[in-house]
Amino acid sequence: MTSARPARGVAAAALLLAVAAVHLLASGQPLGAITGLLDGAADGQAEKIVWELSVPRLLTALLTGAALGVAGYVLQATLRNTLAAPEFSGVNPGAVLGILGGLTLGLFPADSAAGALLAALAGGALGGGLTWLLSAGRDPAGLVVHGLLGSALLAGLTTMLLAYQPSRFGNALRWLIGSVEGRVWEHLALTSWWIAGGIAVAWACSGMLAVLSPSDDHAASLGVHPGLGRAVALTVAIALTAGAASMAGAIAFVGLAAPHVARRLGGRVLTVAVVGAIALAGADSLAQLAGQLLDGTHRLGIPTGVITALAGAAVLIRLGRSQ
Repeated sequence: MTSARPARGVAAAALLLAVAAVHLLASGQPLGAITGLLDGAADGQAEKIVWELSVPRLLTALLTGAALGVAGYVLQATLRNTLAAPEFSGVNPGAVLGILGGLTLGLFPADSAAGALLAALAGGALGGGLTWLLSAGRDPAGLVVHGLLGSALLAGLTTMLLAYQPSRFGNALRWLIGSVEGRVWEHLALTSWWIAGGIAVAWACSGMLAVLSPSDDHAASLGVHPGLGRAVALTVAIALTAGAASMAGAIAFVGLAAPHVARRLGGRVLTVAVVGAIALAGADSLAQLAGQLLDGTHRLGIPTGVITALAGAAVLIRLGRSQ
């Protein structure tokens, strides 16, 4: 087992590099502009475009996918439900509602990474808290059902918000569907550290998650307070989901599918982070390739969230049949 871990690490690194290369090539920029970055300076116009737009978009996809994958893993382990995910627990819809509410009220500029993160945190905590209240006193495994109810309520509030100011619908679309396009280095400067820190905390809590996963009685017998442990784990999941939402909006199904793939590979937090990163970067590569379909002089833009929703629907159907 020990000798297999370095081999898996090398394979994961190679796969990440391959996905990153495909993602940059899918951006539509000349190959010379991409390889020109290896010279240490982006001198030409094409190289600057790659460095200032394509590379931040790649990093946004990797970080967002890793955050959602780990958040989903934490939720599934803590709630003991294989269908638990940020979008089914009220956290993701709440985070998006927080961002759109903050933008509508003018609490922060549209390009403010810190403002979006704080608003997503407040909204995600609201969504998670609402789900927790709806399921108070019940088995944590059934929390997903109440999460769906809370998510529906939050989605209704978001719709009301958009109806109140329909002129903002164009800007809101990227948050509602989910897209990693348009992120630049300024956005990554804060959120990348937030997500990396959240993943580090989740990794440090791996032992606690393993103890909580079988049952509350099992956790209590090993000296872990189930309620306190669950509160810590859910706080980490909310923090990671808020970080992802502040970067890319309502990306769905990555947090649902990535933990299942990681468990099949025999991994935990770090494995699911890599799987989530690869999944979202791959989905965005497909979105960019589809976006290069030209209709006359107009480019067809495909948000990343559309690709993950289509792929995730198939995963959800398969999981639902296996329950």
